Amino acid sequence: MYPVFKRILDFVISLAALAVLWPLLLLLGLLVRLTSPGPTLFAQVRSGRGLKPFRIYKFRTMYTTAPSDTPTHQLSGAQNYITPLGAFLRKTSLDELPQLWNILRGDMALVGPRPPLPTQTDLIAERARYGANDLRPGLTGWAQINGRDELPIPEKAALDGEYVRRMSLKFDLKCILGTFSAVLRAKGVKEGR
Repeated sequence: MYPVFKRILDFVISLAALAVLWPLLLLLGLLVRLTSPGPTLFAQVRSGRGLKPFRIYKFRTMYTTAPSDTPTHQLSGAQNYITPLGAFLRKTSLDELPQLWNILRGDMALVGPRPPLPTQTDLIAERARYGANDLRPGLTGWAQINGRDELPIPEKAALDGEYVRRMSLKFDLKCILGTFSAVLRAKGVKEGR
């Protein structure tokens, strides 16, 4: 029953957030466009619920010369690809705000395992052991607030599995509150190898 309620809640919250945050989204988009050449948004194919591919949206934080199919925490010299504004957007997670559109469309949820790149087969295989690939991916999640990029894949997948087992309104609220704390402390952000 909760998954149905969760989807309704995700839709309502993302719609309300887009209605309230549109001036900020417009301002950030304009700043991205004015501070480095290239598109405002970065779109990338990710694996969604049941590993169905979908296009995720973020504010572009890297130069257009950056590899687009490698997770940033695995890039050598990642800092060389990140724009000055992009560093701020990534540290504060403001680059993720366009994913409210993904949530509204039903590609994502507010809380769930983060959507992997299709090339992250090791993470996808580990998550399969816990049923985490069967959930709608989230803007934030239990693994995100417990280490994010610093976590080894087995630990990240186990935390995603714990979310599968504990998924509830109370646990989602705990994840959302934990996200604010993690963002303020820039916890688990790792740029490059």
